[in-house]
This record gives sequence, structure tokens and C-alpha cells, in this order.
Amino acid sequence: MTAQPYAVRFSASAAKILGTLPEHVEDMVWDVLDAAAADPWGFRQWNADDPEGEDVRYASFGQVSLTYWVNRPPRRLSVLTITWLG
Repeated sequence: MTAQPYAVRFSASAAKILGTLPEHVEDMVWDVLDAAAADPWGFRQWNADDPEGEDVRYASFGQVSLTYWVNRPPRRLSVLTITWLG
């Protein structure tokens, strides 16, 4: 039996940024989020020196990077920031 992927939610600032990205970049964001939703801890920890911050993760692909928080009980990823270097 395979676990269900985590649902994705956006902070207000991340949603605003997502709405301004070109379509191909938005597609890249969703590709990264699909991978993160399937395996939330598959990306590196935002601050490896913070033992209590294991649920804040940093995912990147090409010129797109995301910071998200793994909210375990409701099985949600909360996207905190989106950065596009383009």
C-alpha cells in the first residue's frame, strides 16, 4: 500500500509570487511540489544546525527554489517562499 501524497498549501506571499511567474516556471514549481508531496523529507533541511527544524525543507530545481514546512498531522506541505532566478 502506497501512502497518499501530502496536500500542498501556499502562504499568502508564496501564492502571490506563484501568480506572477511565467507559465513554464509555474509548471516547474508544480513539478518540484509533486516530488516534495510524495517524499517531503527527500529534500534537504533548511537549516541543518537546527535539530528542531527538521520539518522545514528547501527544494530546488534549476532556477526555482521553494521553502516549505511539513505539517505532519494533517499531511500538508505549507509553501513558505518561492524564488525564481530568471
